[in-house]
Amino acid sequence: MATDGQILRLAQWLSPAYPVGAFAYSHGLESAVATGAVADGAALTDWLADILRFGAGRSDTIFLRAAYEAPPEDLPRIDALACAFQPSAERRTETTAQGAAFARVTAAVWPDDLPDFTYPVALGRAARLHDLPLGLTARMYLQAFVSNLVSAGIRLIPIGQTEGQRVLTALQPLCEEVAGLALSETLDDLAGTSFLADIASMTHETQYSRLFRT
Repeated sequence: MATDGQILRLAQWLSPAYPVGAFAYSHGLESAVATGAVADGAALTDWLADILRFGAGRSDTIFLRAAYEAPPEDLPRIDALACAFQPSAERRTETTAQGAAFARVTAAVWPDDLPDFTYPVALGRAARLHDLPLGLTARMYLQAFVSNLVSAGIRLIPIGQTEGQRVLTALQPLCEEVAGLALSETLDDLAGTSFLADIASMTHETQYSRLFRT
């Protein structure tokens, strides 16, 4: 059972107030909205559900677990694999920039030896150093990941704040499910089949007008 302090530590790390710059990234959603692939709350729910099940939601959780359980000398190898697994240059920037920001702030606030890793690897290592529960860390990471993309959808489509909360509520059970399944998997189980989201992240690189970095 997680303690109040552990829950609050994770809530702090994964809050929009923690300065990792998550608000600047749409994970290719901006391109999907521009092409009409995502035009309302229902389409946003479906889009994000696929990313959770078949894309970065699942793979990031596997990387998070691997980093949490690995000895320090194995972390660079895991991080290199996490970088290589990104389907586009922008998606690589999304995970490396947020990971570096997370490591920098966390090491400044707490006396941690936390190198600049990709975001899930940095979070997994930090959770291990702070003795935080792996399962709770994974679930809250996915919740924060989806929350950020729902916020992007609210601005891009646009949908209202209330509709955004409906989308987030609909995806909450899936966050729990994906975290539970991915935490039983290893790096050998890595796969990704969220092809439309991956292609959207590639086409975003040459999109004429953009609000987001990815």
